[in-house]
Amino acid sequence: MFNAVFGSFEAGAIYALMALGVYLSFRILDFPDMTVDGSFVTGASVAAVLIVGGMNPFLATAVAIIVGFIAGCMTGLLHTKGKINPLLSGILMMIALYSINLRIMGKSNVPLLQEETIFTNLISFWQGLRIDDSINGLFQMLGLGDVVPKTWGILIVMLLVAYIVKKGLDFFLKTDIGLAIRATGDNETMIRSFSADTDMLKILGLGLSNAMVAFSGALVAQYSGFSDVGMGIGMIVIGLASVIIGEAVFGAKKIVRATLAVIGGSILYRLIVTMALRVDFLETGDMKLITAIIVIFALILPKINSGRKEKQRKKKRMMQSLEQNQAFKA
Repeated sequence: MFNAVFGSFEAGAIYALMALGVYLSFRILDFPDMTVDGSFVTGASVAAVLIVGGMNPFLATAVAIIVGFIAGCMTGLLHTKGKINPLLSGILMMIALYSINLRIMGKSNVPLLQEETIFTNLISFWQGLRIDDSINGLFQMLGLGDVVPKTWGILIVMLLVAYIVKKGLDFFLKTDIGLAIRATGDNETMIRSFSADTDMLKILGLGLSNAMVAFSGALVAQYSGFSDVGMGIGMIVIGLASVIIGEAVFGAKKIVRATLAVIGGSILYRLIVTMALRVDFLETGDMKLITAIIVIFALILPKINSGRKEKQRKKKRMMQSLEQNQAFKA
């Protein structure tokens, strides 16, 4: 049980990068970008093919990020210059990327189990620091020595990477260009009246969004040990689930808090799925159904709570009004 929960934290930290990309496109730009399902696999396939070809895994991951950025920019060009509906432009790019990803890999699946990846390098470096011995020693002192993971390195480093990307996104959204992108998502007509190039802002925002998604895809491929052409199916729903859960649980009043909530939401989503799959009548094939149910509840519950609070406020105002009337009559 502990190992399953621990694995959920590791996976949640890696997928948090994808969720941050979804947050940028859906929440900041207000753009329903379906490219995510394709660019996630693009990042995975580019990294996998380059690693198998002998390239350094860190450099291969950097190339995957650049290719993801280009894919996002293409979606932006289809919408802004081609005047195609935002949703349709994302769907078209997602479909195109399916064939492109197959071309990149040359087949439907590229294994990485025998290759040097970021995580094999990370584990080797981490073991040299002997930090695992110190952490596991504390668990053994508490009588929990039988539940310690093989290494804490992946979890700690991936949380650190997710936090660095989060801080970078926070900083960018506070710059002049970042503020213009936020304004474009809030009120495109207004920001255009200030002579801002909203088309370029959308293209840049979508490029950065899909760069983060491709980064996550490249890391997931190396973490899982393979890249598969179908690994991105439903990724946009998973990203939205992470964003919605994070905002519902941790709040999203400010950008800094919202981006942190997205990371927390990604981890919570993985935990919920892990716990759900341990129910006897559910199977691994039910994961998409579980995701849909999670998103439905995450969307409905906040509205139910807000409606309940509104009723309480109305009741309180009515009681105060009655008390004032009674006091006036007295």
